[in-house]
Amino acid sequence: MGKFNVIARLAGVFVLFAASQGFAAGGAALEHADIEPGNIASLQRGARNFMNYCSGCHSAQYVRFSTIGRDLELSDEQLSENLMFNAEKPHEVIRVAMSEADAGRWFGVEPPDLSLIGRAKGADYIYSFLKGFYVQPESPTGVDNTVLAGTSMPHVLWELQGFQQAVFSEHTEDGVTTKHFEGFEVLSEGSLDAESYDEFVRDTVNFLVYIAEPIRSERRTLGVWVLMYLIFFWIIAVMLKKQIWKDVK
Repeated sequence: MGKFNVIARLAGVFVLFAASQGFAAGGAALEHADIEPGNIASLQRGARNFMNYCSGCHSAQYVRFSTIGRDLELSDEQLSENLMFNAEKPHEVIRVAMSEADAGRWFGVEPPDLSLIGRAKGADYIYSFLKGFYVQPESPTGVDNTVLAGTSMPHVLWELQGFQQAVFSEHTEDGVTTKHFEGFEVLSEGSLDAESYDEFVRDTVNFLVYIAEPIRSERRTLGVWVLMYLIFFWIIAVMLKKQIWKDVK
C-alpha cells in the first residue's frame, strides 16, 4: 500500500507539472471541428486539399489511392487527373514528394506521415492546429502555433488564411509568470474569408480522419447489425427460458 501511495503521488505531481507547462506555454483551448465523416463531397474536397497543400511534405503510406477512389466514389480517371500527382497506379500509397535530406535541411526534422494523425490526435486538435498559426519573428519559419508551440511546420495555408497575431495576457503568481492565449488579431487578409477558411480546414480534417480508419463507416454499420442480432437473440432466449421453466415452481 505504501508503494502504491508513492506511485500515485508521483503520478499526480507529473500531471500537475504537465498541466502547468501547458498553461505556461499559452496553449489555446481546442475548437470543435464538427466534421461529417459520411459527407462524400466534403471528403472529396479534403482529398484535393491534402494532395495540393500537404502531400509535398507529408506522406500517407497506410492508405491506397484505390481505397480512396472506392470510398469517395471516384473513378481511376478522376484519381489520376486530380489526386495522383506522385503516383502512377491506383494501388500505390501516398508518398511524400520531398526527399528526407531536403526535409532535414529545411525543417530540422522529417515531416511525419499523416496516415494515423486523425486517430492519434483527433479532429479537434488538427482543426485547431491548422487555424492556430500566428506571426512570430523569432521563429525560423516566421510563425508559431497556439496549439503546438515551437512547431517547425511553416504556415503553408497563409495565402488562404492570411496572417494573424496572437494576443496573450500574462499573470504572475508566487513569482511564476504564465501566459494565457486571449485571441487573434488579423494582420493581413487571405484569399478566403474566415468562414470559407474554416470550411476548407474542416474538409481537410475530415479527410485526415477518414484515412486514419477507412473502414470506419463499414465497421459502424456492421456493429449496428450485430447489436440488432444480439438483441433479437436475447429476446428469443428469454422467451425460450420462460417456456422451458414455466411448469417449475
